[in-house]
Amino acid sequence: MEGHRGGPDMRHNKAGQDVVGQAQMKKDELIEEASIAPRTAQDKASQIANQSSQETKDQAAGFLQQSGEQMKNLAQGAADAVKNTLGMNNTSNTNTFNNPSHKM
Repeated sequence: MEGHRGGPDMRHNKAGQDVVGQAQMKKDELIEEASIAPRTAQDKASQIANQSSQETKDQAAGFLQQSGEQMKNLAQGAADAVKNTLGMNNTSNTNTFNNPSHKM
């Protein structure tokens, strides 16, 4: 009876050990993947945040440049309006104060 019990039990035991070993390997693999996933997600989130931050900076710079141009044009328009009001915006008018040939 021992010969009969020893043979099949050993094969069954070996197959059981293989299944347990494969299950342990699969478990370890899944645990490793699960531990990597948060780091991968964090890296991706950081990359997206950096990209978004750079795009925001670029947009802000463009907005400030455009606003600066508008302010410059507004100031130039105001200066021209003052010159027109004072009669100083005539481009054909030469500077009579520094022109010795001009007689008053």
